[in-house]
Amino acid sequence: MQIKTKYAVSLILFFAANIFSQNVYEFLRLENSPRTAALAESFVAGNDDPNIIFYNPAGIALLTETPVSFSFLKHLLDINSASISASHEFENIGRFGAAIKFINYGSFTERDEFGNENGTFSANEMALILGYANLLGENFYYGANVKFIYSGIAGYNSTGFAADLGLHYEIPESNWNFGFVILNAGSQFSSYGDTKENLPVDVRLGVAKKMAHIPVKLFFSFNRLNDDQDNFFERFKAFTFGGEITFSKVLCARLGYDNQKRKDYKFGSTAGLAGVSVGLGINVSDYRIDYGLSSYGKVGSLHRFGVSTSF
Repeated sequence: MQIKTKYAVSLILFFAANIFSQNVYEFLRLENSPRTAALAESFVAGNDDPNIIFYNPAGIALLTETPVSFSFLKHLLDINSASISASHEFENIGRFGAAIKFINYGSFTERDEFGNENGTFSANEMALILGYANLLGENFYYGANVKFIYSGIAGYNSTGFAADLGLHYEIPESNWNFGFVILNAGSQFSSYGDTKENLPVDVRLGVAKKMAHIPVKLFFSFNRLNDDQDNFFERFKAFTFGGEITFSKVLCARLGYDNQKRKDYKFGSTAGLAGVSVGLGINVSDYRIDYGLSSYGKVGSLHRFGVSTSF
């Protein structure tokens, strides 16, 4: 088991050391569920939600039963996106997860070089995800996703393949969880132009802690650790943190902060509430209904809705 653990860690660190810039299929960075969005996506060390498949496939190893989650997001203008995720344990094999992420950018007026209307066209992107996770050592888990990616606009399309590789370590007696993941490492099968572009690879390191004497769970994550920066310490500026307060079996509240978004959506000398997110979770019978609001400062705010259950 010790050799197996060393091999898996070495493999993931090898992938991390060979990651560079990226600029295609940026929809893969989009926050998925209202719960994780309300926590500012500081969910690398999460382990109790089927949407963990989008953030760290190793986390699905700690799920129970057969959880399913659906989320919907109404963007600005007529852009809409949705996601669905599920997970199931197969005895003596391990736990598998599956998910779909979809975004539609709406309809556009098609014009020729003289400005004459020639009808309309649409644009959309989708990722199909299959994940697997299992025990690596005592309280130590590994996981991997494979993704088929499709992007289409006005009769043209691009396809790609990507993989996520993750680790999760749990200290159950003190409710600490640690996660490390490499997201979207892959390549295009076909591109819109003659040149293939890099995918939005994202290396993340996170921690989660459930407090012992108060009903609060805290999350923290360093994101985009692979991005090129002027110096080493600049790599740690893309951090997020969040907190989840459980008031009762029925209601919980969430709050998050994204330092990178606050920087990106700052206009002039003010950022307003950019980077701040809030949300609620309501348990009704066997269903959890989630709402999340993410602020982008003067650009506006996005509202997310979702529902989760288990079978």
